[in-house]
Amino acid sequence: MMTAAAIRVLIADDHAILRAGLRMLIDSQQDMTVIAEAENGEQAIRMAGTAQPDVVILDITMPGGGGLQAIADIRKSNPSIRVLLLTMHEETAYLRTALAAGAAGYVLKKSVDANLLAAIRAVKKGRSYVDSELATGLLQHAIPDLAGPGRGPNDVLSERELQVLKLVAEGFSSREIAERIFVGVKTVETYRGRFAEKLGLKSRADLVRYALDAGLLSPEKFSIAKKHEKKSSKRTAK
Repeated sequence: MMTAAAIRVLIADDHAILRAGLRMLIDSQQDMTVIAEAENGEQAIRMAGTAQPDVVILDITMPGGGGLQAIADIRKSNPSIRVLLLTMHEETAYLRTALAAGAAGYVLKKSVDANLLAAIRAVKKGRSYVDSELATGLLQHAIPDLAGPGRGPNDVLSERELQVLKLVAEGFSSREIAERIFVGVKTVETYRGRFAEKLGLKSRADLVRYALDAGLLSPEKFSIAKKHEKKSSKRTAK
């Protein structure tokens, strides 16, 4: 039986079966209830404003706007709402960006049973919660980027680092980027090293996936990037 002061939860995930499972888990608790569901970031932003939940559970990777893009928008319009990321991503990039954007918690999907309910209760009380599966050092490196609600994913990087990251994700080589932004190739490599270290990105595939999830690279530009990369590879081979 639900208590009068039950925690009101909005679930945003593009998989209906997962939403159903989460609803069943949450509604089985006496101190919390699911009041709404959304299947993408845009819906989550809109429904957060109308339903006014205490906690929004967001997936990171969703069609039509993912969780990383939605965090700052939800927090700007509804600063009292606590946002909890529920994701499969264990990379530093996602944790750092989520916390910088204003997320109060970060839980891995593989440990939902062990951590989700505790995370909901913790963030509702004003505390932060990071999945126990993540290393302590990962959290320590992410904390300096916290600076209150409403910050966007771009705030993790400097303007120049962000510019270079976008161009790399779009398929440009370091030399091509240097020519576009009027700096030396070594300077471009320095920026690449900085954002890779800050975000914990180990490969170009990781970088592109992060850029897509963070809204830095549209699916259309991603298609163009793949074509551009193929042409660059052919030129290199010659």
